[in-house]
Amino acid sequence: MSDTESEELEEMSEEEAAMMAEWEAMADSEEGDSDDGMSEDDLDALFDEDGGGGGDDGSARILNQEEIDSLLGFDDDLDGVDEQSGVMALVNSALVNYERLPMLDIVFDRLVRLMSTSLRNLTSDNVEVSLDQVSTVRFGDYMNSIPLPALLSVFKAEEWDNNGLMVVDSALIYSIVDVLLGGRKGSSAIRVEGRPYTTIETKLVERMIQVTLSDLSSAFDPLSPVSFASDRTETNPRFATITQGGNACVLARLRVDMGERGGRIEVLLPYATLEPIRELLLQMFMGEKFGRDSIWETHLTAELYKTEIQLQAILDELIVPLGEMLEWKVGSQIMLNAQPNDEVELRCGDFPMFRGPVGQKQEHLAVRIEKYIEKEQDEEQ
Repeated sequence: MSDTESEELEEMSEEEAAMMAEWEAMADSEEGDSDDGMSEDDLDALFDEDGGGGGDDGSARILNQEEIDSLLGFDDDLDGVDEQSGVMALVNSALVNYERLPMLDIVFDRLVRLMSTSLRNLTSDNVEVSLDQVSTVRFGDYMNSIPLPALLSVFKAEEWDNNGLMVVDSALIYSIVDVLLGGRKGSSAIRVEGRPYTTIETKLVERMIQVTLSDLSSAFDPLSPVSFASDRTETNPRFATITQGGNACVLARLRVDMGERGGRIEVLLPYATLEPIRELLLQMFMGEKFGRDSIWETHLTAELYKTEIQLQAILDELIVPLGEMLEWKVGSQIMLNAQPNDEVELRCGDFPMFRGPVGQKQEHLAVRIEKYIEKEQDEEQ
C-alpha cells in the first residue's frame, strides 16, 4: 500500500469518528429534552392545581368541560335528539320499551272528536280538545310527577275487570267551574291556590269526568264494548294507586281549550288493563284479519259441500269364528238378529252418522234418515 492510500484511509476514519460523535450528542440531547425539557403547560395538562398529580393517578389526563358533559350525557349540541349517551344512557336503559299498540292512537283520536262535541254540549261554550301525546310511562314515576293540586279520578273497566286513572289539573278545574257557573267569556278563571277543592267544585268536575268516561267507552266500542265507571275521586296521589309502581302504563295527554281558559286531562291505562284486548290493539287498521282470507274460506266451504263420500248401511253385526267364516260359500245363509222394523245405521268410514228405517222406493232399497248420531253418543256406545 502506498503512502497516499494510507493517508486517505486515516482521513476517512477521522470523518467517521466525527459523525459518530455528532450522532451520540444528538441522541443525548433528545433524551435530555424528554426528561427535563417539559414545559409548564405540559405539566399543567398532566397535573391538576390541587396536587392531584402525585400518586398512581398522576399521569391521568384532565377532562375539559365538553368531555365531561359528553360523558354524563348532558351535551347541549344533542338537544332535541332522541339518542343519548354516557351515564344518562345507562340510567334510561332501565326504562323498558314496551310494545307499541297502533290501534290506541285511533282510539284516542276518536276520543278527541267525541269530547269536543260532548264538552260543547256540557258547557255551552266553544271547546277545542287536542291530543298532545301518547306515551308509555312507569306508574310510580308518573304519580311522582303529577303537579298538585289536582283531582285524580279512579275508574273501573267493568268488562276487563281492571282500573284506570284520569287526572284533571287545577287550571282546567277552575276553568270548568267558572264556565259552568256562568263566568264571562274572555275572562281568565280565578285561581285560589293553597286550599282544598270545595264540594261544588268537586261535583262539577266529576260531571265533566263522567262525560269524558262515557266518550272513552264510545271510543273503544268499535274494538271491544267496554263500560268505564267512576269509582272514586282523590286529591292525594297516594290514595289513587291502582297498580304496582314499576308497571308500565299508557298515558294520553289531552288539552282542553275554552277561549282563554283551559287545562289538561291525562288518561292513564295500565298495560294489565288493556291485556284482554291486546290482540285487537296490535292491529294496524280496524278489522285486520291477521292472515285470514274470507274469499278463500268461502270458496273452500263451497267446494267441500261438493265432495263425494261413501256411506255404509249396517243392517246388523255378528261375531263368528274364523273357521266358520272360511267355510262360507256362494249361497250360504247368514242369520242376522235384525228385525224388519229395526233401524239401519249409516256410517261414513268408521264414524256412525245417522239412523233410520229401511224401505223401498222406485225398486231401490232406501233408508229414511230420522236420527243424527251425536259424537258423545258414539263415544258412550
